[in-house]
Amino acid sequence: MITVIQRVTKAKVSVNTRTISEIGEGMLVLVGIKKGDDKDKATRLAERCAHMRIFEDVSGKFNLSLKDVGGEALVVSQFTLLADTSRGRRPSFSDAEEPDKSEELYNFFVQKLTACGIRTKTGVFGERMLVSLDNNGPVTIIVEE
Repeated sequence: MITVIQRVTKAKVSVNTRTISEIGEGMLVLVGIKKGDDKDKATRLAERCAHMRIFEDVSGKFNLSLKDVGGEALVVSQFTLLADTSRGRRPSFSDAEEPDKSEELYNFFVQKLTACGIRTKTGVFGERMLVSLDNNGPVTIIVEE
């Protein structure tokens, strides 16, 4: 699994001009699931997201986690994170998990993040979405499990 975590002041997901989910301070988590990923990886990754110290303390240092600041998470499935661009000009997505398995593991990841005490909202799996965010910092972290 791979995630792109972005620290945000706000973020939202829309489908067909309708807002589906919206958060304030927290993190936008884009999740890519590759073939062979399992629930153990999803659990570890959810815990890492909840406890990753990317929020500033009073000294301006990255010492606080999403859980510490009481922030929210907006989790969006994004198979394009698994793009192989090593050959040609068109990316290959052959490493991405099949949609049914991917959706199951995505939902499991969301459940685990919620179980860590994080208010979690989601996009719509498999839909074409418009994701809007105000990246705070900007802070963007790539985490692979």
